[in-house]
This record gives sequence, structure tokens and C-alpha cells, in this order.
Amino acid sequence: MFSKKSVPFILVFLFSAILIAFATTRNTGIKGPADKYQKIFTQISEMLEDAHFSPRKIDDQFSKDVFKKYLSSLDPDKNIFVQSDIKELKKYETRIDDELHNAPIAFFYAANEIYQKRIAEAAQIYQPILAQPFNYTVDESVVLDGDKLDYPANEAARKEAWRKRLKYMALDRYSSSIEEREQNASKKDYVAKADSTLEREARKKVTATLDRNFERLRTKFTEEERFNMLVNTITGMMDPHTTFFPPLEKRSFDEQMSGRFFGIGASLRGDDGAIKIATLVTGSPAWKSGQVQVGDQILKVGQGNEEPVDVAGYEVEDAVKLIRGKKGTTVKLTLKKADGAIKVISLDRDEIVLEETFARSVIINEGDKKIGYIFLPEFYADWERPNGARSAKDVENEVKKLKEQNVQGIIMDLRNNGGGSLIDVVQIAGLFIPEGPIVQVKDREGRPTILRDDKKGVLYDGPLAVMVNEFSASASEIFAAAIQDYNRGIIIGSTSTYGKGTVQRNLGLEKTSSFTSGDNSDLGTLKLTLQKFYRVNGGSTQLKGVTPNIVIPDTYEYLKYREKDNPEALPWDEIQKAVYNPVNPGYDLNGIRSSSMDRIKASPTFGAINESLAWLEKNNDREYSLNINKFREEQKKVRAVSKKLDELTKQQKELPVSLLPEDEKYLSADNDKLERRKQWLKSLTKDIYLNETVNVMNDMIKQTSAVAKTN
Repeated sequence: MFSKKSVPFILVFLFSAILIAFATTRNTGIKGPADKYQKIFTQISEMLEDAHFSPRKIDDQFSKDVFKKYLSSLDPDKNIFVQSDIKELKKYETRIDDELHNAPIAFFYAANEIYQKRIAEAAQIYQPILAQPFNYTVDESVVLDGDKLDYPANEAARKEAWRKRLKYMALDRYSSSIEEREQNASKKDYVAKADSTLEREARKKVTATLDRNFERLRTKFTEEERFNMLVNTITGMMDPHTTFFPPLEKRSFDEQMSGRFFGIGASLRGDDGAIKIATLVTGSPAWKSGQVQVGDQILKVGQGNEEPVDVAGYEVEDAVKLIRGKKGTTVKLTLKKADGAIKVISLDRDEIVLEETFARSVIINEGDKKIGYIFLPEFYADWERPNGARSAKDVENEVKKLKEQNVQGIIMDLRNNGGGSLIDVVQIAGLFIPEGPIVQVKDREGRPTILRDDKKGVLYDGPLAVMVNEFSASASEIFAAAIQDYNRGIIIGSTSTYGKGTVQRNLGLEKTSSFTSGDNSDLGTLKLTLQKFYRVNGGSTQLKGVTPNIVIPDTYEYLKYREKDNPEALPWDEIQKAVYNPVNPGYDLNGIRSSSMDRIKASPTFGAINESLAWLEKNNDREYSLNINKFREEQKKVRAVSKKLDELTKQQKELPVSLLPEDEKYLSADNDKLERRKQWLKSLTKDIYLNETVNVMNDMIKQTSAVAKTN
């Protein structure tokens, strides 16, 4: 219950960099909320049925699915509603489709009334429970995953569900306090608190967290918010990327689009009541620290030396407000890492600018070899200015600079690259691939369009490796797929990329049905899936993504973030392949893959990653013991795995990475930029995934050089 359940958000861009535009408020003739809700329902259903790439039929089964998912979204932990509530609402289970087709809205109001009543009751449950000490010697356990639970049978069962969840929350804090006391026991002047004090403080912290959460529900999770959630449940039944946006605040939009604000450079996402790091801005304070990673959970936010605020139960936007502030001021984050370890990080706020996300390159010196490395965080394109930044032009310049340094191979890093401009990805692929098709795009009528690189010849024809991971999506997958299909390079990364092979466009809802407006109206905006991507070999990048030629162990595998992990995702399919001519790579892919696998198997670091991954997969969403001895024993195992991995990473041989001469000259005029670039270089020297990619590139260079000599 502590927050609305949300599908993990991965940053993906729209077809040809389509963005939401904001217009001035119009008179739509809306008389009140009921009239407004009905208009939104009607227009959303028309747009879904008439324009979606592959619309589900809005019928009784659709209605049943919306009914179940919406109630689960309102009560993800299954401790607000009771079974009699669900039974009472069952009469609306097959009526939502009728309401979308102009029948009066009834389900929302009925569910809303019961929800408000149950929330008021739940607000009275937790304080009496937390007022008394818990008995942590009892052998009992709790299941926290709402998907594995049923709604409580009655009020007594609901209170018991609350008791166990609250006990777990208090135990988690109590155990951490005991651990902190043990670590500091030998420090001079440290005053150790008694168990009873630590236990009482733990309950007090949980009470404060719940107080804030229920206050948020009362003041911020309004009727309109709950209605918007229902609309997004409906749109999400078509596919994960079809989304309804209510009208947004203009100031917030301007800040987002300008990319200029003072913060730490991390975007956040809500995930089952927790607030987690979604993306990091290269060169930002969070990124430079090397201690903040995607997937980290933010437990507390502190201002300088002030007492940190526990953000459990916070909305993402509320947490963002705590993290942002004046330039140069300090914010302290208490983070829970993917392996369960707790870390406190101090960061100085700085201006976050888009410049840090542009393409850049370095030289990796491997003995007598020079390997070029290009980092591309997104396929950006500034469509507003004639001379605005374009990723295609920037990557072309980086390739030219690397060629001037006589590199013998190039590595393209597309890890965590969520996509971007389709035009730019086609042009970038054309730098490495001879003239030919790059990607196919099909609309709902089944008409495929082939996007081609029409430039004859290539800018660079030497050994090429492309790094990807599970967060490489959309345009990144198009690039990787084209390189793979043409045998132009080796793809290296996690078991697959994200799997987002669909194209969206933003359409404003208006008083009359019109699917041509790109503006946001005061009714809202629908981001609608209109097309689908296909590789030149005919297979879609949807759902399956791109499977790398060489797979490297990745601790994020267990998180289930990809498109295939969403039950509403559109299926994989294939169309007729395009006419294209794969090239002769000049190396033995099977031999290179075999050598890489041997190195990975022999690596203690990758062995520790596999060990960590196995533990996380086994213990993810498990049943948690509420016995303090068993609970602390489990936490010790987490810390042991984490410590081993940290130690092995520190022992990793550093890669010899250096700036290009002209970049060093350019950056020397700006100390801040130079420092940010040096911090980035430092992070690359300890990157175990880049290290193995360099090993693969060395094998490619040796084989292609040998072939060249025999010819």
C-alpha cells in the first residue's frame, strides 16, 4: 500500500524525437469532473481502437483485466481492501468497456468511495500496532509481494497483514541500528544505545514514515489522480508504452526540456513503494561519485548536516524536491544497493546540463595497439535550432578524430542508451555499413517502410564492437541489430537488450475527436503506439530485443526490467527480410566467442558477479523471517557477497585510457569540464565490462591483421 505500483520505467525516446508540446489553456466546454472524465474516456477509447498499432478488443474480457489491475494498483500490498469489497465491486467487472463506449461512468466512483473509506480505516490501524514493542524471538515470516497475496478475508485478517508488514519494517531498521552499533563500538566517545532504545527508535521511524504516507494519500493522491491511474490502466492494457498524460505544469516542463537545474544528475522512478535511481547523467555529481548506480533504492535524503528524511512512502516528485537545491550545497543520500548493502553518500549539487550527454571518445592504449572508444548515451537530436546538437554528426566527428590517431579498432558503448532520433541512428549505422537498408518500420495496415543508408562506402571499415545491456532500447537496438545482421561487428553485453520495438506519437485530447494534434490540451495527451520496428533480417526488435554475440554476466539480470517481463507487451513477430548484403567480417566469431567465455569463466570478478546474481535470484521476493537472529543471518550473507565483489573490483587491472590530443587542448580552457572528463576517464579504467570488450577487440585485431597479411 505504501505507494502506487508502477512498471519499472526505462527512458526511451519517440519516433523522430517527437516531444510533448504544451499549449495555452482552451475553453473545452467542460462543466465539471464527471463531464471531463466522460470526455476523456470516450476519446481515449476512440483513439485506442482507431489508431493503435495492434489494439485489443475493448470487450468484457478487457474490462475484467482493467478491473483486476486497477484495484491491484490502488492496493498493491493487499492490505487496504477486504474480500467483501472486491465482491461488492464485481458487478462492475464487465461494465468498464461499456463506460468507455459512452455508458455513464460508475465503476470509478464506486471503487473510489470504498477506497476512501478503507484508507481512513487503515490510517487508524498502524499507530496502535507500532505503539507496542514487537517480539522478535517468535518464528514467523511475512510475504511482501502483493502479487502472491490475496485480499484479507475480513477486518481481523487485514490487521494481521498490517502487523506483519509493520514488524518487518521495524525489524529492518532495528537490525541496521544494531549493525551500526557493532561497527562503532570500538570508536572513542561512541555512546552505545540499549537494544530497547534501538527497538523503540525503529518503531518511531516507521510511524513517521506511515504518517507521511497517509498524509500524502489524503492531500496529494486526489480523486483526479486516482482517475488518471484508471485511464493509464486502460491504455497500458494495449501495450506498456501507450500512456495517458494529464496536463502538466508548464514550469516543470520548461525545466525538464531545458535540462538546466541544480541537483545530483539522477532521474528517479517509483517501484512498489520504493524510490530508485532510474538513470544517471554523465558527468553529474551522482555519476562522478562512482557510488550511485541504476537500481539503487533511496532510503533517506539529508540536507548537509541536518537529520535525514526517510522517503519511504514519498512520491517520486516529492523526493526530487528534497534532492534538488542551490548549487554547491550538500545532499546526503542513504542508498540500499541491489545486493542489500546500505551506503551513505554525500554529494554537492551542481548544474545539470545536456552537454554532458553528448558523444565523446577516448583512446585505450593496449601495448602497441590503439583502440578507440566512443560513448553515446542517447541518439540525441536538437530539432529546435538549425545548428543544434545532432548525435549523427557528433559520432561522425569522433570517428574521424579516432582515425587520425590511427586506431586499429573502435568500441561503441550503447549501455543504458534508451534510444532517440531514428534519423540519426540510420545515419550513424551508415558510417560503418555499406549502402543498404538499416531498419524496417510497419504500421497497423501492414505497410512496411524501409529506412536506408544511401551513402556509398563507409567512414570506418575496421574491427568494431558494440556494448549493450538490458537498458539499451529502441534506437540502440536498431543500431546493434543492423551491425549484427550485416556481420559488421560483434555485439557484447547482457543476455539481451531491452526489447522496445514500437513507435509512439503524442496526441492531444480535444473537444472533438481528432488524431492530428500534437499539442497537450487541458484534457491531457495520449502517447500512442502507431508502428513497429523490424530488423533487416525480418525479425522484430520488439520483446526479444537483440541477443549479443558474446554474453557477459550482469547483476541486473534478476530485476526483470525488460519488455518481455511486462505481460501487456506486444508480441515478437517477423516480416519479409529486406534485400541486403552482409560483409565478410575477416575474423572467426566462434573462436573469439570461445576465448571470451574462457576468460569470463576464469575471472574471479565475474565469478563473484555470478554468485551474487544466483543469490539475488534465489532470494528475490522471498518470504522474510521476522525472527531477529534469522533475519540478521540473512543480512550477513548479503554483506559478505557485496564485500567480496567490491574487493575484487578494486583489484581489477586498470585500463590505460587517455584523452585525444585535441580534446585535451579544448578541455584545458575549462577546468570544470576537464575535471568532469577526468572523472569519466577514471571510471572507465575500472570498468570490467569494457575491459573484457577490449580483450575481444584485441582478438579481432589479431585475426583481421593476420587475414590482411595473407592477402
